[in-house]
Amino acid sequence: MKLNQSSTPLLDTLLKHAQNKITSFHTPGHKNGASIIPKLKNFTKQNVYYLDVTVFPEVDSLHDPTHCIKLSQELMAKAYNSKHSIFLVNGSSVGNISMLMSVCDPGDSVILSRVCHKSVLAGIILSSVWPIWLQPKVDQKLDLIYDVSSEEIEKAIESYPEAKAVFITSPNYNGITTDLIKIAEVCKRYNKILMVDEAHGPHLKFHPDLPVSASEVGADIYVHSAHKVLSALSQGSVLNINSNQIDINRVKKIVSMLQTTSPNYFILASIDAARMQVVKYGYKILGNLISYCNKAREEINKLENMFSLTRQGIQNKYNDLDLTKITVNVTKTGLTGYEVEDILAKDYNIQVDCADMFNLIAITGIGTTKKDINKLVEALKDISKKYVGQHQTWKLVLPQLSTEMAMLPRDAFFSHNTKRIPLSKSVGYISAQTLTPYPPGLPILTPGERITKDTVEYLLDLISFTVRISGQESDKLKTVKVIK
Repeated sequence: MKLNQSSTPLLDTLLKHAQNKITSFHTPGHKNGASIIPKLKNFTKQNVYYLDVTVFPEVDSLHDPTHCIKLSQELMAKAYNSKHSIFLVNGSSVGNISMLMSVCDPGDSVILSRVCHKSVLAGIILSSVWPIWLQPKVDQKLDLIYDVSSEEIEKAIESYPEAKAVFITSPNYNGITTDLIKIAEVCKRYNKILMVDEAHGPHLKFHPDLPVSASEVGADIYVHSAHKVLSALSQGSVLNINSNQIDINRVKKIVSMLQTTSPNYFILASIDAARMQVVKYGYKILGNLISYCNKAREEINKLENMFSLTRQGIQNKYNDLDLTKITVNVTKTGLTGYEVEDILAKDYNIQVDCADMFNLIAITGIGTTKKDINKLVEALKDISKKYVGQHQTWKLVLPQLSTEMAMLPRDAFFSHNTKRIPLSKSVGYISAQTLTPYPPGLPILTPGERITKDTVEYLLDLISFTVRISGQESDKLKTVKVIK
């Protein structure tokens, strides 16, 4: 059958079923919205609940697709020039975990940077692999962290030839990409499987002014969050497989094991629709969006107390910038990024995606309008006038992160042979937990690592600034869980 990118087979099937208004004797229990309380239904109206169905032959099965879901996934694979695409309703987190579990056998090792999502560490634990951690680079001028380069990847492969795969996160939250073309060349030359968390880059392939995508460099397996920039509903993601080195049947079994058996068909249909939209109309929509964002950066960079990250500001032989992301450094206001985020939300009814001590990050998408961008810019102009404080003296720093894995992360994470000791006295012990300070938002300590003096001093310093550290198991980080 010839694949037509203008079609939406899963969405069409679901809409047809909804229009029939079938009497439901299947889950879910709200029965086409009949039992939804008025407070909710008055806002959503009735029709949306006809899209919330269970698995039956007409609408196909995500775990064993034979018609409309199968065809939708084939259309997605064609859109990204991959051999196979699998829809995910648990977000790209389940895609990251599935990549590691599908590619690796227990005991294998993987080269990766700490600039990764927390789900990658979950995948390392569940797949029982050895991580070979690489130190990311800190740009103190821009208060940003970059992922590793192709040169660092090649050096790591030469030092650890037993590594089976390389795992890259590109783009990061700020939209900064690494040199995927050269990394792919290095992986191919050394016969290493390349996995890419491209959750923030499902749109990159569809406009020439955007950085190169994993699909264009021939990555073996990569994940996209269709909901982050495209128009799919939250949790709608896609796992793409483009390598004969990867057993597709193993991937399918692992994804099936990790995904719910009660997928939300509204999410699935929105993935189908998002694919059609970006393939047919993405060039025009993204072109307009890039233009709006470029203009916003120009206006923000005229302000005395803020500046916005630009392609020229970070572009080198390693890095490029997704022009649909707007990162704004606010240190000259005397406020933290967190504080400006709160001001935007409370005083201007604007919510950015995230913030740290130095920056706030506005993620635009297919649905962002010129009016939206202008509203953000005008709010930042107003804030810049109102808040003129002492330039923050904090610096974005990282300790020399340990590379000694004394135990498999899985063994350390699941071990019952643990105890809690004062953080200040933990040097030399093996960590049984993960600690991730924000900023910089990457794991400083992971299960199985031997705790170093540098790490302890860094964490104690952050605590003195009342920085909350994700992973701490009490209100204050006074102790750390270690292997006895």
